Amino acid sequence: MAQMYFYYSAMNAGKSTTLLQSSFNYRERGMSPVIFTAAIDNRFGQGKVSSRIGLSEEAELYRPEDNLWDKLSEMNSLSRVDCVLMDECQFLTKAQVHQLTEVVDKLDIPVLCYGLRTDFRGELFEGSQYLLAWADKLVELKTVCHCGRKANMVIRHDASGKAIADGDQVEIGGNDRYVSVCRKHYKEAMDQARQAAKSA
Repeated sequence: MAQMYFYYSAMNAGKSTTLLQSSFNYRERGMSPVIFTAAIDNRFGQGKVSSRIGLSEEAELYRPEDNLWDKLSEMNSLSRVDCVLMDECQFLTKAQVHQLTEVVDKLDIPVLCYGLRTDFRGELFEGSQYLLAWADKLVELKTVCHCGRKANMVIRHDASGKAIADGDQVEIGGNDRYVSVCRKHYKEAMDQARQAAKSA
């Protein structure tokens, strides 16, 4: 029976690399995976999943208003879909996560989702919240803080490299805007950011 997987981490843990490796593994066995990525994330060009080590592959786009059950049902009726690989899945809506569970349960197609668990404020993204609640398997991909401890938090910083404590949840960026750190260094950075905001 097919299952839904949620591969989550802080930034720079190799989520996209792992997704692309999974796609390669399916294709190597003569199977047909379908890759989706969020239309909002255009850092590497729209319709493409790219990893920091230089791998990339074309992808279907999804937007908040898209019905993923309808899209995947239609794709599967035209040509068998053996696996669905979802990049940047933190941007999924609650409804879309439910639609993906329907793909697993009714079409018997495994769905592998890759994304961030929390935002720079330490709060869950909507997509991540419902994947944590509804996925069959949860897999943490680990990366490290500058101190050597496991990095499980993300700091957003400004152009001068100072941490930011407030702002919109979604602001697309890479290493130029975000850094992954352990909880201890996240709290220290947030305390400094709040103190700086008070004295400004």
